[in-house]
Amino acid sequence: MEKNALEIIEHAEEHLIEKIAENMHTFGMPATVGRVLGIIYMNRKPMTLSELSEATGMSKTRMSQVVREMIDANLAEKVFERGVRKDLYDVEQDYYQTFISLFTANWTKVVGKNKMLHKKLSRELTDLLKEENLSPEAEAKVDQLLIELKEWLNYYDWLSRLIDFFESEEVFQYVPKTIKSSSLSE
Repeated sequence: MEKNALEIIEHAEEHLIEKIAENMHTFGMPATVGRVLGIIYMNRKPMTLSELSEATGMSKTRMSQVVREMIDANLAEKVFERGVRKDLYDVEQDYYQTFISLFTANWTKVVGKNKMLHKKLSRELTDLLKEENLSPEAEAKVDQLLIELKEWLNYYDWLSRLIDFFESEEVFQYVPKTIKSSSLSE
């Protein structure tokens, strides 16, 4: 009877891990990142690269790359445990915080890249306007592009404020977290 219960538990955990991997992919992260996140989450304690490599069947080199990607996205962190000489990695146990980390990590990169492109294009177009040989049609087109770039920058400024709204957790004032129930029967 106990063996059957353990198989059912293992099967349920594997389903949850696969769903986490699928969800991470939906949020723009590789499914392998989601799978590793799910494995650490289900383990309920930090894991070494060796343990993760064994659990996933991936090489330690590949596992190191995945964990580094998770750390860069604020989905995992290296933790210290007294008496353990190998590096340990843990993940946030709060789903809400994981979502905020995913959302803000991806969009912060997008905002940064687009603001840099805005600067470059604005400078090039402004320099082009200073040329004396520009036809009226070309000048009108440059003016229109500069207006479009300003709107584009306004959008990315708004997106930056939205990221701040999530990172400050102010979002929970407007969309509260669901309160954990104290019993499974509730």
